[in-house]
Amino acid sequence: MPRWRHAVGILVLVVGLVVYALAAMLAGAALTPAHWLVELVFYVAAGLAWLWPAKALLRWMARDG
Repeated sequence: MPRWRHAVGILVLVVGLVVYALAAMLAGAALTPAHWLVELVFYVAAGLAWLWPAKALLRWMARDG
């Protein structure tokens, strides 16, 4: 298993997650009304949405070749 995939994958994951979290915070502040239930639904959905790209990245990191 190539070690360079691990280094690149971890770097992309950390930087991408920070950028995604900042974008989700800005979008949540701009798009959601003041009602707490709408904000809760938005932030739960945004908190789970990053899992699919992260799963693909982890599969790429674990791949042989």
